[in-house]
This record gives sequence, structure tokens and C-alpha cells, in this order.
Amino acid sequence: MIAALSDTTALSNFAQVQRPDLLRMLFQPLYVPDSVWRELARGESAGLIPKMDWKWLEVVVPTPAELAVSQQLQRKLDQGEADCLAMTQSRRLPVYTDDRQARWVGRSLGLDISGTLGCLLDLVERSVLDPEEADLLLTRMRKRGYRSPVASLKDAELE
Repeated sequence: MIAALSDTTALSNFAQVQRPDLLRMLFQPLYVPDSVWRELARGESAGLIPKMDWKWLEVVVPTPAELAVSQQLQRKLDQGEADCLAMTQSRRLPVYTDDRQARWVGRSLGLDISGTLGCLLDLVERSVLDPEEADLLLTRMRKRGYRSPVASLKDAELE
């Protein structure tokens, strides 16, 4: 297992199919900035994200230097994504997001960036899920609003 950072998009996709436990199997620990934690809580309160047990997530506060970078990134990104990118750049951790703009900015900064598809592919690679189970989860996520670039993991390139 690896340490990583996540924004709300990847967490939400796994919550939508009642399987955040799969993220816990991949990442130890999985960090979320406090801004992402608040966004997740607001989504749950509004009924947009199913309520899950997220006690295992490690909520972290950006350092002053990370906040300065995040403020610059907030010209292009929402706070949660900006905090994630600033923190992953500083802490040299992979970051998981499905936000298209955040992925573009993160890649332009040379960050190790992936998302929901990458998590599903890793779960198959580690034999936690078989390919059919992963495709079923992807289909269910798509029905719940995940805008996946592929309909099947067979069509996915490694993120």
C-alpha cells in the first residue's frame, strides 16, 4: 500500500457505489486536505454523496508554503483541488482526482496524478477485484454521475 492524497471526486465515486473500503485497501494512509474533508461533509449533508465511514482518512492541513501555492492555483481550480496539488507537490505524494482541469494543471507541474480509473485498474492488478467486478463498479459509478472517459476498463489506458 502507498500513501496518497485525494480530492472529493475520487472519494465520491467510490461512495456512490458504497465501496470506499476499496480505497482503504489501496492507500495507507490516504490523506485529504481539510478543505476536501469539509467539501465531502457538505456533499453528504446535501445528499449528493452517500454517508460513509471516513474515519480512516487522514485529514491534513496545508502548511503556510502550501497555502501560498494553493492560492495561486485557485486562479484556475477550486480550493480542494488546489490544496491537493499544492500538497502533493510539496510532499511528493501521488494525487487522485477526476477533475479534468486539476489533472491538466497537475500534469503540467510534473505531478504523479491519477483518478478513479487508476484506482480500479490498481485493484484489478492487485487481485482485489477481478476485471468483471471492476467493470461492474465502473458501470455503477457512471450511472451515478461519474463522467468516465471509457465505458469499460478494457478500453482504459493506464492513467
